[in-house]
Amino acid sequence: MDFDFEKIGFTLLGLFIVLNWGLLMGAAMRKLGARVGRRYGIPWFQPWINLFKNYAIRSTLSHGIMFYLGPVFRLSGGIGLFLFMPMIIGSQLWLNYSFQGDLVLIMYFQFFGMLGMALGAGESGHPYSAIGISRGLSQFTTIELPLTLAIISIAVQYNTLSIIDIVQAQQGGFMNWTVFTNPVATVAAMLSLLGVLSHSPFNLVNAPNENPIGPPTEYHGSFLGVLQTNRAILHVVEAALFMNLFFGGATNWFEFFMKTFLIYFWSVFVGVVFPRYRIEQSVSWFLKVPLVLGVLAVILYM
Repeated sequence: MDFDFEKIGFTLLGLFIVLNWGLLMGAAMRKLGARVGRRYGIPWFQPWINLFKNYAIRSTLSHGIMFYLGPVFRLSGGIGLFLFMPMIIGSQLWLNYSFQGDLVLIMYFQFFGMLGMALGAGESGHPYSAIGISRGLSQFTTIELPLTLAIISIAVQYNTLSIIDIVQAQQGGFMNWTVFTNPVATVAAMLSLLGVLSHSPFNLVNAPNENPIGPPTEYHGSFLGVLQTNRAILHVVEAALFMNLFFGGATNWFEFFMKTFLIYFWSVFVGVVFPRYRIEQSVSWFLKVPLVLGVLAVILYM
């Protein structure tokens, strides 16, 4: 078997760029949220300090193999999304390992990490772990419904399940972007994105000011570092997915940074404006306007 070492090298370099961009965006958004609340906020380099500190800590506690495989599965989902996500259109070196029909695989990887964390929580032995699992899976399932319908709509529109083909179909000017050619699907997907990125008002599972338990406290040391690494990668790659599907993709890294930042900023802007929902409010919200728009988008293009 022949290995394309140049391809592997550029893929690893792309992963390094995405990780650091995700850490920087996370710091910028936390700073922004703090300034809205009239606080100073963290320094821009704090995520790197947290990451290095956690990776240097080893735990002496033991909760079982599956409990510690939860963060591994979570990180595998984020890296899997990255590996099959084209970053820069027009350059073979930054397309990663995308292929025909990769959009279906991407949708599977989005749920993979969540299921891994559910299996890990199930072995934690905490009496309320089942409540956390039911909350997380219930919300994420309702998020996936309108998002999947929106993706089906644009797959029918462009007659392909290849992300590269979808991006190439949007070239030739911004009026060819899906946001203008299929606005109903775009609105349904952007509403779903609020839940995908898990910011307020849809961050009940990891509510930072209310939960004395959960992944940030149950997982510690290097395992928490793995979760922080995945969070930085996952947010950038998920923003890149929406960039490719609805906003014409990126032809250079500057365009990539600008578009992913603005897409990520959309969820943060909503998060600092609206208070947190309860789980039943969150589930019912996604089953109303976003779901109706997703169904309408499919009907319009069938």
